[in-house]
Amino acid sequence: MDLATIIGLVLGFGAVIGGQVLEGGHISAIVQPTAAIIVLGGTIGATCVSFPLKELIKAVKDAKRILFPGDQDMEQVIKDLASYSEMARRNGLLALQPLINESTGDAFKTKALQLVVDGTDPQQFKDFMEIELASFENHEKAAAEVFEAAGGFAPTIGIIGAVLGLIHVMENLSDPSKLGSGIAVAFVATIYGLLTANIVCLPAATKLKKNVKRQVLVKTLIIEGLLDIQSGMNPRLIIMKLQGFLAAENKKSDGDEG
Repeated sequence: MDLATIIGLVLGFGAVIGGQVLEGGHISAIVQPTAAIIVLGGTIGATCVSFPLKELIKAVKDAKRILFPGDQDMEQVIKDLASYSEMARRNGLLALQPLINESTGDAFKTKALQLVVDGTDPQQFKDFMEIELASFENHEKAAAEVFEAAGGFAPTIGIIGAVLGLIHVMENLSDPSKLGSGIAVAFVATIYGLLTANIVCLPAATKLKKNVKRQVLVKTLIIEGLLDIQSGMNPRLIIMKLQGFLAAENKKSDGDEG
């Protein structure tokens, strides 16, 4: 579980609620079901209009990655590629054939290994896999785009809720008992819209984009590593080269790689 997401949500909503209490207000004052229905319903509706059903379903399924990103250990990927290089140098590229069956859970890696074992020209291999990578990236970005769009709609829907609340107020100027609820809905709808956008939807989109970026990096490592294996590069040099893709804090010293 990604603790940063949990901490961020707690701090974000906690700051709003805490600020309300510190100002002497009551939590019940910002709990307005009508405003929630307007903002959440309107935001979901606008988002549904903007995307095909298939992408909306994917976004719902991928939402779990916000809390459970399932990051792959890139250092381990590099070690695996180095071991593949050792196998290929000792027994030829056909020695990688058994690895194809072992990687059935990763279609990208399976295809890459199959192309290498089949003796595909390195340039053709790179062209094929870069097309595959671009297709993968576009497909995986769909969920982030859905949340990003929802984050753009939410504040505007909040304003619509505020206008509806003010209309209700204007219609009941002769009845002071109804003025308070109307004004509350007006202001709370705006708050809900901003909270939905800036604490939930837009941060979720950013998190999903980060996850996709990491997945793309892992697949880039696989492409570069297998290209180097095709060329017969020394496994230690492959490790040194691929570590250049990693952030400085994730790098290990050459001694650690043995």
